[in-house]
Amino acid sequence: MKFMGYRRPDGRVGVRNYLAIIPSVFCANKTIERIAAQVPGAVALRHPVGCAQVGLDLDITARTLCAMGTHPNVGAVLIVGLGCERFKPQELYEAVKASGKPVEMITIQEEGGTSAAITHGVELARKLKEYVDVQERTQCDVSELIIATKCGGTDATSGLAANPAVGNMADRIVAEGGSAILSELNELLGTEDMLAKRAVSPEIAQKIYDAIHEIEDLLQSGLDFRLSGNRNELISPGNFAGGVSSVVEKALGGVHKSGTSKVVDVLQYATAPEKGKHGLFLMDYESHDGEVVTGMIGCGAQIVAFTTGRGNPTGHPLAPVIKVTGNYKTYESMKENFDFDASGIISAGDSVEEKGAQLTDYVLRVAEGELTSAERIGGDELFCIGRRHGYHRKDAGAMLNTRDTLGCC
Repeated sequence: MKFMGYRRPDGRVGVRNYLAIIPSVFCANKTIERIAAQVPGAVALRHPVGCAQVGLDLDITARTLCAMGTHPNVGAVLIVGLGCERFKPQELYEAVKASGKPVEMITIQEEGGTSAAITHGVELARKLKEYVDVQERTQCDVSELIIATKCGGTDATSGLAANPAVGNMADRIVAEGGSAILSELNELLGTEDMLAKRAVSPEIAQKIYDAIHEIEDLLQSGLDFRLSGNRNELISPGNFAGGVSSVVEKALGGVHKSGTSKVVDVLQYATAPEKGKHGLFLMDYESHDGEVVTGMIGCGAQIVAFTTGRGNPTGHPLAPVIKVTGNYKTYESMKENFDFDASGIISAGDSVEEKGAQLTDYVLRVAEGELTSAERIGGDELFCIGRRHGYHRKDAGAMLNTRDTLGCC
């Protein structure tokens, strides 16, 4: 399998070719939006963090923003800082520069205010865009693709049709030497034994157990039984209405997105695999659609396969998001938000293998530039940086002790 992609200076391959304008701190959000508005084709990565953070929370922000700037779907970067933030724009600049792609940086305080920063920023962005515009696609191997898998707005058809179709597609990409990522560990509770049996080694099996046990510990640490209503429920009202009765039931459907391939490693949030390592990865993070998708893109995923039975219009500014459903009613009512209908697995006797092959073909067309529904409508809601407020990592023994004391979520 081959596709036409953009070869970057660091050797990685992109399926899109964006000029990314990235603020180092939320204070620069309006400035980057006004710069991007004057440079057609530029993408503004607005976010709410970059200051008043400490520890792991700040580290996740730093590694995510660096991962966005160095992402293979990005051809050049303009960084805009304020000048006094905790996450220094210079750190982001050095990370992008090390990747070999063109990068410029300004700070609002040094420019003399917002208007001056916008004027200078537009000038720099237009020069960077000239570089981006002359980049051409070259033939690349599917082994250089990483596909992120995600579900959002799950219903009963997701685990029966959409997720198995995505899993079959992931198996096909992995069989060609490519990679896929599974995450949402809070929605994999109860499947750790299944995943560990698919690990390539006992060491990776232990990493799977540790990751899922830690997410369970994290969830338990956030429960507050003084609160009423649905404040401590782990799945959404839409999941219940769609026929998913519990977290375990959702997990047994969600794990099908991973197909049947061996798990080769567990990645940290927005952290690329070891160079030369390919296959199926687990990313250690719990589920928030935007945070999980951004984290997997930060790991290097160029394309996202996103299943939804209830319907979901969201997209990401840097990576095409392919929307897949197994619910024919949802597909008919929200056609403009979907790219692939897998409902025939339930309603027409289509095989998972047949739909998986069709979805693989579509993934390769998207890799070569075909726009997804989310790209056509301008969806960018899924750019959300993961957070860790006050949570401290524990060793495996401490997590198991908490689990035994409090019981499973």
